Amino acid sequence: MRQIIITTESGSDLPEHLVKKYNIRVIPMHIIMDNQSYEDGSIPVDTVYDYYKKTKKIPSTSAVNVGEYQDFFEKLRKEIPDCVIIHMSYSSKASSTYQNAEIAIRKFQDIFLIDTENVSGGCTAHIAKAYELVQEHADTNDYADLAKTIQNWSKKVFCSFIPGNLEYLKAGGRVSNAQYLGATLLNLKPLIEIADGSLLAQKKYRGSIEKLVDKYMADYLEKHPVSRKCLYLMYSKGLSQTSLDLMKKLAFQHGFQSVEYVMTGCVISCHSGPGAIGLAGCLEH
Repeated sequence: MRQIIITTESGSDLPEHLVKKYNIRVIPMHIIMDNQSYEDGSIPVDTVYDYYKKTKKIPSTSAVNVGEYQDFFEKLRKEIPDCVIIHMSYSSKASSTYQNAEIAIRKFQDIFLIDTENVSGGCTAHIAKAYELVQEHADTNDYADLAKTIQNWSKKVFCSFIPGNLEYLKAGGRVSNAQYLGATLLNLKPLIEIADGSLLAQKKYRGSIEKLVDKYMADYLEKHPVSRKCLYLMYSKGLSQTSLDLMKKLAFQHGFQSVEYVMTGCVISCHSGPGAIGLAGCLEH
């Protein structure tokens, strides 16, 4: 029986204890500041925030390139020569990671590429489900079929978030000055949903994050009948402990058996800003 290894990029924001629990191999994406590239995870998130405070510029992010993927997979194959690799890629519509990985795996056998069609906590939820499926089919010899089953779950994972700071969306060119000024004056916060791999602005909430958590979770669960086995609570550094505690309390009140906090790394924090909040989960079947 061959060992199946799940791999992903750092933009999945997979919590470290789940990386160890599921034996996931993670390849870093990149943060670029002043033409200097840093591996995601090699610098603290505060560095991103400090850079913006000083320059009023949002650091740019870049995908894993083809050569980096090839080196990554070659190293893993040397470590475990007969392994089968299932790579859970960051959304193909949000980054060129998927496309680069697709090119890189052409020189390898038995590496199966999955487009999670998601980011951050959505990737985490899909990876957790993939691990569960791998355990259920541990004795399979049809790895392509297993990969197809895992890919199909991309349509059953639902993720959304509310940015903590609209300045990051404005500085990154994701909202116009008029939209930014209107939202700021009215204290409005846009809901960003990941749909078919793309980030789409949906409804807007009014007020502080702490005051809208209850409404946000109720709206999310009304729209997405996700499994009550686990809810993934996303946040970026800067979200208050009060909001984190309330998120967890509400999750249990809504019948979830467990929750996982997913803190955004540098890549996602470049888009969400400090103090963002988000939810991710997947269907029961």
